[in-house]
Amino acid sequence: MKIVVVGAGAIGGYLGAKLALAGEEVTFIARGANLAALKAQGLKLILEDGTEAHARDVRACEKAADAGPHDVVLLTLKAHQVAAVAESLRHLCGERTAIVTMQNGIPWWYFHKHGGEYEGKPVRAADPDGTIARHIDPARVIGSVVYPAANLVAPGVVQVIEGNRFSLGELDGSTTPRLQAIAQSLIKAGFKAPITNDIRGEIWLKLWGNLSFNPISALTHATLVDICRFPLTRDLAMQMMLEAEAIAKKLGVTFKVSIERRIAGAEKVGAHKTSMLQDIEQGRPIEIEALVGSVVELGALTQTPTPHIGAVYACASLLAQTLNAQHGKLEIVR
Repeated sequence: MKIVVVGAGAIGGYLGAKLALAGEEVTFIARGANLAALKAQGLKLILEDGTEAHARDVRACEKAADAGPHDVVLLTLKAHQVAAVAESLRHLCGERTAIVTMQNGIPWWYFHKHGGEYEGKPVRAADPDGTIARHIDPARVIGSVVYPAANLVAPGVVQVIEGNRFSLGELDGSTTPRLQAIAQSLIKAGFKAPITNDIRGEIWLKLWGNLSFNPISALTHATLVDICRFPLTRDLAMQMMLEAEAIAKKLGVTFKVSIERRIAGAEKVGAHKTSMLQDIEQGRPIEIEALVGSVVELGALTQTPTPHIGAVYACASLLAQTLNAQHGKLEIVR
């Protein structure tokens, strides 16, 4: 299978390297120092147990137009980066090419094949001016929920922190040959790739934690265990989750675990900095719209009050804007 990874960062590198090592024909779309490293030496993985694996037999291009059509596009950029590459993805697509979206948060395609009164409605927080929807045919899309944690520690070098599960699902809940083929490729490469008939339910389950813990951590510089053990922030996270649960239920989603269990799971992760806190510390743009703004939008759409989510969204948005305007970053140092 010819697979192209758009966004050769931590997750894209992890996926692409293991797929290449399993015998798939893998191309990375990358740039800068990362592109140079991939061309020179391939991609090196540092696995959870400290062992290393080196995928040397990979191709790397800066432009999608130079890569040509593939069977599968793994879109591993962050949500706010997708619009910039959406038009170029046409160069990677043949007649039957599938695009696997691997972004956190509510995706731009959420209401495609959703059914009911919101069928086809755009999610402006994910696609403000409709650029993504204009350039990516939703019929190509397969949804995914990404569970692993990994870091790009140097150009062409990815360190896996934990996890190997990527849930996959067609937007209409069906099980298709293309979905099964992609899942089998991931399984062959050593990943867990369960097929779900409710990809939106899985998206909400992960988002439940991301929409609360990520912005709270960005504002407080606290780790997951600190947020969960400090009574005021634990209660704030719970209130945000309750508001999100009310929205999701109106959209036909039922959560399979309780809020207490979800918070307890986050607490067990320990002194982990969320991705949003790491971005704040590194001066990178944060995924505030995909993770939080989208939920505020869906709250308004379903006429569901979101006072706690809205307040945290406002504060985190201002922080992001301030740091961006000053080209700064914010970190607690000893």
